[in-house]
Amino acid sequence: SNTANVSGPKSSQMLLRTILLATIAASAVAFAPLKQPAGPCRSAPALRMASDDAASDSSKFELMVKMPPTTSVLQAQLGFPSVVDGPSEIVEVRYKIPFGLDVAPEKGLAVCTKSNGGGEQPGDILRYTSQWTMGLPRGDGLITTAASFSGGVAWQCSLFDVTRASSWEDVVGALTSNVDSRTDEVLLLFERPLSS
Repeated sequence: SNTANVSGPKSSQMLLRTILLATIAASAVAFAPLKQPAGPCRSAPALRMASDDAASDSSKFELMVKMPPTTSVLQAQLGFPSVVDGPSEIVEVRYKIPFGLDVAPEKGLAVCTKSNGGGEQPGDILRYTSQWTMGLPRGDGLITTAASFSGGVAWQCSLFDVTRASSWEDVVGALTSNVDSRTDEVLLLFERPLSS
């Protein structure tokens, strides 16, 4: 039989329930639920970086972003270095699916060539995009192990680091994985150089 029968004293069932809840909580390493539901799909205010100062670690961005789709209650915490010499900012752009984006490879980076009205501007560097891949539930607990044995493979959203892509095809693949059968929006994070 493929089913488990849990019987015994109520204390054993409570212990099992506590273990399951602890496992679920421990599996949420980089993701945390939002306290309030997100609003409509739109670009967020730019996240400004401190001026370049050798005494500070201003060449690194630290931010939290809400993960797609719009009904998701997950956030991702990011920390990554700037790829721009001088001051820059991060611009969060969200498009409803289907979406259009004009970026091209330039000196190993995905650079915006044309604005499409979502907040990106020519010269902005695409740093991250939402990406959908098939996979087992994340985590190392009892729930994820059980899901692995029961065929719990499903579409999962993650953030694709465009600067670490091994090929332009990988960037295109990540962007085009955002389709209406999986999500209702795409998340794009651009780094925008600022004039000093």
